[in-house]
Amino acid sequence: METSTVVAKKPGAAYPWIILALLSMGLLISFVDRTSLSSALADKHFVSDFGLTSVDRGWLNSAFFWTYGLMQLPMGWVVDRYGVKWPYTVCFAIWCVATAATGLVTALGALLLMRLLIGATEAVVIPASYRWIGNNFGENHKGFAVGLFAMGGKFGPAIGAPIAAWLIVNYSWKFMFLATGLVGMVWLMPWLFMVKNDFPSREELATAKRKASSVTLKNILSSPVVWGGMINNFCYGYFTFYCMTWMPAYLVEQRGLSLQKSGLFTFFSFAGIALMATFGGWAADRIIARGHNAVTVRKAFVVAGFIGGCTVLLGALTDSLQAALFWNVLSLSILGLATANNLALCKLTLIPKQAIGLTTGVQQLATSLAGGVSASLSGWLLHVSGNYDLPMMVIFVFLLIGATSTVVLLQPKWAPKVSDEAAPSPPVITEGSGIAKTAAH
Repeated sequence: METSTVVAKKPGAAYPWIILALLSMGLLISFVDRTSLSSALADKHFVSDFGLTSVDRGWLNSAFFWTYGLMQLPMGWVVDRYGVKWPYTVCFAIWCVATAATGLVTALGALLLMRLLIGATEAVVIPASYRWIGNNFGENHKGFAVGLFAMGGKFGPAIGAPIAAWLIVNYSWKFMFLATGLVGMVWLMPWLFMVKNDFPSREELATAKRKASSVTLKNILSSPVVWGGMINNFCYGYFTFYCMTWMPAYLVEQRGLSLQKSGLFTFFSFAGIALMATFGGWAADRIIARGHNAVTVRKAFVVAGFIGGCTVLLGALTDSLQAALFWNVLSLSILGLATANNLALCKLTLIPKQAIGLTTGVQQLATSLAGGVSASLSGWLLHVSGNYDLPMMVIFVFLLIGATSTVVLLQPKWAPKVSDEAAPSPPVITEGSGIAKTAAH
């Protein structure tokens, strides 16, 4: 496994922290665009315009995730071989236009088509971003780097929910989609100016193809680490995507908040997980830098995050509005301890660098499935039970499964193997030791 202990110095990465900030902002914009529908679905005018039932709302919320999931592997393959800059640029422009076009549709079929298109093009974000981070940051920086990057995914819905609610209340749902889609296009200017191609020459492109091919899809799928990462991503994503897709409606319909106040408390929840994710990544990095084993440290943070997130059930079972809001915010915030460390562990620390894009694409299938299942299953459970208690009980069960998967499956001996025998033996981090050892073939 190709690792390093310092920030890499390579062409195109002269200012890695600035590029990381751009990637985080790109992730933020992607989450604003994908979650803007949630606020619209809590608006009675939007619901009446399309004649939506609770089941319809669940299917609309989930539509994004089906194409998002289907395109993960193709996008991972593309960025492993052709770099990050141009695939990201093209996809970014398409999803921003599709978001803006959502404000112009008048038929349910067209609305569904826009959601499917946004999902397909946003699929590039995670494989491309982790490919870039893996190439430019060493192990003692990965947790903090991933934490900063992940903040974009948390502040996206945190900022997007109240802004979308405000735009809907003061203008209309149509204006909200137009504004959020078009404003995001500004991001492309610094991205095109500052980021160079990952593989600028034909020789480097050929080398990149060879390295990416040294870890086969068969080897990836035979790794318990990859399956553990998929389980973790599903369990983590089930909770977070529930909050992105159903939290505004839950706060309005079951807790009696206004649409604007629901956006405010959605902001508190996602701001909490963003800050905790950054803290968790930074704290784990500092412990690892003192000589403690990277795998053991990150696993401890992941388990703590999953167990802490289980407090969401306390919010579901209380009759007090204040207590419900408290546990709602706290449970998602504590889950942040798992965010950066789970991502670093499953996508970087235990994965050969030459296969980060493909492996991330495979694992993101589970994340996408979590989004689709969470959105649609929660809608069905709401339909049959009449309240949000049962959907939150399902969240509790999945969080416990995620904690168990972390302990059992995420072990260095089960990391994906490099199939190219001509390649040098990769250093691996063994659990229980703070240093890298050479793997024997």
